[in-house]
Amino acid sequence: MIEGETMKWLVAVLVSSILWQSAVASDLIASSPTLSHIVSTGEIAIGHRTSELPFSYMVNDQPTGYAIDLCLDVIEGLEEALEIDNIKVVFVPVTPANRFILVRNGTVDIECGVTTNTPERRRQAAFSYPHFLTTTRYVSLTEKHMGGLEDLAGQSVVSTTGTLNITQLNELNRTKDLNISVMLSRNHEEAFSMVASGQASAFVMDDILLAGLISSASDPAAFHISETTLSRAEPYGLMMPPDDSVFVEQVNKVLDGIYQSDAIFDLYEKWFLQPVPPDNHVLNLPLAPELAAIFANPEQYIE
Repeated sequence: MIEGETMKWLVAVLVSSILWQSAVASDLIASSPTLSHIVSTGEIAIGHRTSELPFSYMVNDQPTGYAIDLCLDVIEGLEEALEIDNIKVVFVPVTPANRFILVRNGTVDIECGVTTNTPERRRQAAFSYPHFLTTTRYVSLTEKHMGGLEDLAGQSVVSTTGTLNITQLNELNRTKDLNISVMLSRNHEEAFSMVASGQASAFVMDDILLAGLISSASDPAAFHISETTLSRAEPYGLMMPPDDSVFVEQVNKVLDGIYQSDAIFDLYEKWFLQPVPPDNHVLNLPLAPELAAIFANPEQYIE
């Protein structure tokens, strides 16, 4: 008799728990335009880059990379939180010039790439907990023996349209009176090619992206990344619509779980310490203490 009553009690508790979880999921969906759209369509649109190795780039016409893997893990966590299965992932290519527009107009639900979180950009979009830290540097031909800020004086220097790096380069050019001829490129590959061909003396960009471009070059030794930094260390974040705090909170909740497990360290090792497709070069970039501290205690970046 006691066992029967106990079983009934356990069943009642289980049913109550299931109903409570379903109610929580329903409340989340109802309070978030982005989650509501994802549930109603059964799809989530990931904004991805085509050439930002190792974060978000194409291999055999398929988006891949560290940020892509991280976003796919986030989607699995959202499926669990929302109690739905098999959310279809729709990949939408984005560029530095159009990424904010596509997030704001709802074409992209979450951008999984290399967008730096800054106060100005937070007026246009929301950001997740940081998933990487980067610093602006420049790449030049090794034979030119460039490495300091003074070496840019009077030179033709290129950077990519729509990036924070252009703003930083123009500011340095003005405040340091460097007389740089600033050139614009449509994408990172074009800018890198301009340095390789001698059209530009240097290419200013995030140091990790420069490292990725060099690793894919036919002669990596021909290129040199500056010792001088042109910015402080700044975070990359997953970018989301600006007016959906519930969605941002859920993404961060999933990220927190990933960061507190071995999953993030396995992911980091895969993309920064192991051979990276398609050429199987190794970036050999150990986890920085500053980034490890973020993973240990993730917080919303507001500086």
